[in-house]
Amino acid sequence: MRCLSHSDLLQLKRWNTPTIYNGWEQITKKNPGAEAFNIEETRDFMPQLGPMVGYAVTVVIEPSNPKHRKANPDAGAEYRRYVAGVPGPKIVVVQDLDKPRVIGSFWGEVNSNVHRALGCVGTITDGAIRDVDEMTNAGFKALARRLCVGHAHVHPVRWNCEVEVFGRKVRPGDLIHADKHGFLVIAPEDQPDLLDAARFMDSNECTTVIPVARGSAGRRTEDILTDLDRSIVQFSANVKAKFKRDGEW
Repeated sequence: MRCLSHSDLLQLKRWNTPTIYNGWEQITKKNPGAEAFNIEETRDFMPQLGPMVGYAVTVVIEPSNPKHRKANPDAGAEYRRYVAGVPGPKIVVVQDLDKPRVIGSFWGEVNSNVHRALGCVGTITDGAIRDVDEMTNAGFKALARRLCVGHAHVHPVRWNCEVEVFGRKVRPGDLIHADKHGFLVIAPEDQPDLLDAARFMDSNECTTVIPVARGSAGRRTEDILTDLDRSIVQFSANVKAKFKRDGEW
């Protein structure tokens, strides 16, 4: 079930993933210290493209194993029809069964352009990518484990299934917000209030603590500490009034 309009998704894309997390932690019933975000480190190979937001389409690969192509030579076409049948914007989440020994890449100039044509904005893969400049030119963002040279025997093994990447399970249809910091997987029940919560938390920071901290030049340390204490109390009070819970300060 999709809860957000395309307009909402475009507005979510205006903030980085930590800002979205700040809003999400106020409205979710999940553990903000252990759930929804990547546990293992990711690498953003196109940070200049900014954040990406979309719904997950999933695929599993094993580039080291040539048997998959022989077992189902039509898997590539079947997988592409699956991706084409899902409304965008979409983020392709790829689980690489070869990890941590990465053999080949599902991604390169051709596949990124193909998926862009099918309504995908980028990928999260715990394997490798290649043709990074050409992928960037296609406007196709990638969070991956590393770069590699070849594609080896890459072939879709299964798709439209739950996958696990960077220590986080992702289901088809999950909403994802991702950038150079990592990614956040947002459950359907947390999506309707997410934009408002993220917008509020960003505004709250910019009208309380940050102005005090940035305006500290030339002032006595004791005065700075007094004003910081006051602004943090106000920040927390604003959070409590908005979300009926205490701020995390």
